[in-house]
Amino acid sequence: MKKAFYVLPLVCATVFIVSCNEKKLIEVVEVPLPSATEQKTVMGSPDNVKADEGSFQLEKLPYAYDALAPSISATTMELHYSKHYLNYTNNLNSSIKGTPLENLTIEEVLAKLDPNDAGLRNNAGGYYNHSLFWKCMGAKAGGEPKNTLASAMITDFGSYGNFMSLFKDEATKHFGSGWVWLIVDKTGKLQVTTTTNQDNPLMRNAIVPGTPILALDLWEHAYYMDYQYRRKNYVDNFFNIINWNKIEENYTAVAIK
Repeated sequence: MKKAFYVLPLVCATVFIVSCNEKKLIEVVEVPLPSATEQKTVMGSPDNVKADEGSFQLEKLPYAYDALAPSISATTMELHYSKHYLNYTNNLNSSIKGTPLENLTIEEVLAKLDPNDAGLRNNAGGYYNHSLFWKCMGAKAGGEPKNTLASAMITDFGSYGNFMSLFKDEATKHFGSGWVWLIVDKTGKLQVTTTTNQDNPLMRNAIVPGTPILALDLWEHAYYMDYQYRRKNYVDNFFNIINWNKIEENYTAVAIK
């Protein structure tokens, strides 16, 4: 009898615990997930982002923050434009204030700056690189180049497909932060090249000098929130938003000089 007396409460307690656990489990499963509307983050407008007073101002973003989704999310675009790009711009203006560089174009600043001046090199490069990057993309873009640029790619790469493979390969295998470029070199030939950090082919220290007409940002802040470690996916999807009409304009402007 004593044995039964002790066993009965134990069985009841066990049933109670199981029942509670089952109840908790059911409660967790039945919690409704947030709707798409509730999850949507309210974005500001790129037009409201202003740099401090200085020689250089932000290149106006030619589309809304969410225009490039899903290739690049609105969250990434807003952070990239309104924080990183703004910071480079303000730092550049601060660095050149009161110096002979203050009244030059950004291309002239890049050509003249001392590569040993790490601060100026980083901020001038960051300003120029991003200013070009924004204009290389567009909503409902992608496809392939046409007209003179298409012909030049056949001449210099063999085909557009060859160019795309080379560009993607260079971007994917590049170690660490940097940029991959399509440039027109000093002989007028198209080349694909990469640079580290915020360097670019207009600087005196460029291994492959030339004029950039297409740029892709390889810094983690440009893609990590959307792709994490999968840089290759980011590079592939970039080709869905390249504004080839603008790249053609860039090429023509260089070619006719």
